[in-house]
Amino acid sequence: MRFAFFGDVVGRSGREGLAEHLPELRRRLGLEFVVANAENAAAGFGITEATARELFAAGTDCLTLGNHAWDQKEALTYILREPRLIRPLNYPALAQPPGRGAQLFQTEAGRNVLVINLLGRLQMDSLDDPFSAVDRELEACPLGAAADAVIVDMHAEVTSEKMAMGHFCDGRASLVAGSHSHVPTADAQVLPGGTAYQTDAGACADYDSVIGNDKEEPLRRFTTRISGGRFRPAEGPATVCGVFVETNPLTGLARRIEPIRIGGRLAQHVPHVQHVAAE
Repeated sequence: MRFAFFGDVVGRSGREGLAEHLPELRRRLGLEFVVANAENAAAGFGITEATARELFAAGTDCLTLGNHAWDQKEALTYILREPRLIRPLNYPALAQPPGRGAQLFQTEAGRNVLVINLLGRLQMDSLDDPFSAVDRELEACPLGAAADAVIVDMHAEVTSEKMAMGHFCDGRASLVAGSHSHVPTADAQVLPGGTAYQTDAGACADYDSVIGNDKEEPLRRFTTRISGGRFRPAEGPATVCGVFVETNPLTGLARRIEPIRIGGRLAQHVPHVQHVAAE
């Protein structure tokens, strides 16, 4: 099975970049399933029904969220109507958050894909333990039995916490990909137990920016410590960043992981796939 995970889609630039490149990537790479983190899709803060519909129309099968999940209040009700929208799993039970933190999907070829969204706790809002939360989901829907693939989006600030999650899930997930920091890391690898891993998938955003934001306001705050207004997404051409994973159809574990970078300013990389016929 071949699937892709794309990092944080930031504003209009990110949405338009994904819409421009994803249809051809699906065809060229033979992608059966596509996940994108969309917590910054609506003007850089949260998601709306309209922006989600744009991303689904572009070719995504599932959208994950993060610490900006509820910045747009309509997301609190939209997520109840849209099972393809996944919020972080590890909210405290007392919060009673709407929606789902994990969801099992079925592809057109009949394969079952479990998607799990987690929020880290280091230098982030303190939620429940993401490790115990993901452990329960992986026990309830094991890879190679109930699920043909398991994709974990670890939305976290600190690289050590993301790496620890990769090793914690090794052998039980097809992919653990980090999101949130908007910069693609150079550590794409298959871990010893067979789980594909990258510390951060990067962002679908204009990289002539400060992590996807127009440079003026971040620079003002860094140099003067005075806020001059809200952050606004940069509006230049996006580099669409993510990871491509190919799995063993018998086990669901990864055979291969490679980064995807297309469009915009960063060095381009699209994996070469010789045969895209269904396995």
